[in-house]
Amino acid sequence: MHPQLNIAVKAARRAGHVINRAAQDIDRLTITRKGHADFVSEVDRTAEATIIDILKDSYPDHAFLGEEGGAVGASEFQWIIDPLDGTTNFLHGFPMYAVSIALVHKGVITQAVVYDPLHNDLFTATRGSGAYLNDRRIRVSQQTRLEDALIGSGFPFSHMEHQARYLRMFAQVMRSTAGIRRPGSAALDLAYTAAGRYDGFWEMGLKPWDMAAGVLLIQEAGGLVSDLEGNDQYLSSGHIVAGTPKIFAQLLPMVAAA
Repeated sequence: MHPQLNIAVKAARRAGHVINRAAQDIDRLTITRKGHADFVSEVDRTAEATIIDILKDSYPDHAFLGEEGGAVGASEFQWIIDPLDGTTNFLHGFPMYAVSIALVHKGVITQAVVYDPLHNDLFTATRGSGAYLNDRRIRVSQQTRLEDALIGSGFPFSHMEHQARYLRMFAQVMRSTAGIRRPGSAALDLAYTAAGRYDGFWEMGLKPWDMAAGVLLIQEAGGLVSDLEGNDQYLSSGHIVAGTPKIFAQLLPMVAAA
């Protein structure tokens, strides 16, 4: 395992321990609202601080972009961190949430970790070295037909300006596929696409920390990722389409035209 990935895995597992411990006593957590249907708990903050402490210990000169702490530092290396992707799920005891950590070097995602602490599923990737789930190589599915495909997505809950267009997309994809799943953690949805559990995925209004690690997982698992224009500006636009090469080619024009 690449040294940088090894440190990221250590940080993700330590954050997962914080999350699992808090999950046993959710009723006692301090929770605040950042916006409509957008919550943050003391677990998010503690988990992020835990991750950054571990990464800083090994890489004190690197920069950080965290969901809770924002952008810190200036470096050609930047860690992009979501300490608890799926906070609303976590607060309801719904078992779909994860830690997401990615390293970007000169604008290119080079390391990725998505860790599901509840199921102890560890998704990892280093650019050029493939994607793995618990040390087993993963590939995107072999699905080629959109009508047989299972597609992941997420509602743009905090970006109501996208709502009408998203519902048009949803209706079209629903009519054209075997099914849509919307569990509420984009990081895990992308990891599931990399592992072949979904055949494709799309969402609007995401943040870089929701996507960065998952994007590299999919690319290293043989899948394709783009924004709604078919370009690579997903981290800045917040809009993303992903999937197996053949499903991606059918899904992208469908959602782009909605």
